[in-house]
Amino acid sequence: MIVERTDTEIIFRLPTSTDTKGLQEIYNYLKFKELVKGSTATENEANLLAAESKKNWWTENKNRFIK
Repeated sequence: MIVERTDTEIIFRLPTSTDTKGLQEIYNYLKFKELVKGSTATENEANLLAAESKKNWWTENKNRFIK
């Protein structure tokens, strides 16, 4: 593995034999950190938003699962 820093980015070079499932999990975590870095939301606010989103999704999609 090679880690390289330039003026604008950090580059990870990995062999093609690297476990892609594990790599995807690392990518998802880093992407999440990038998306929320400027957020001022509290954990409680995030939990409330997630619960509301799930409720709305179920309301809109339950007919696909319950006949």
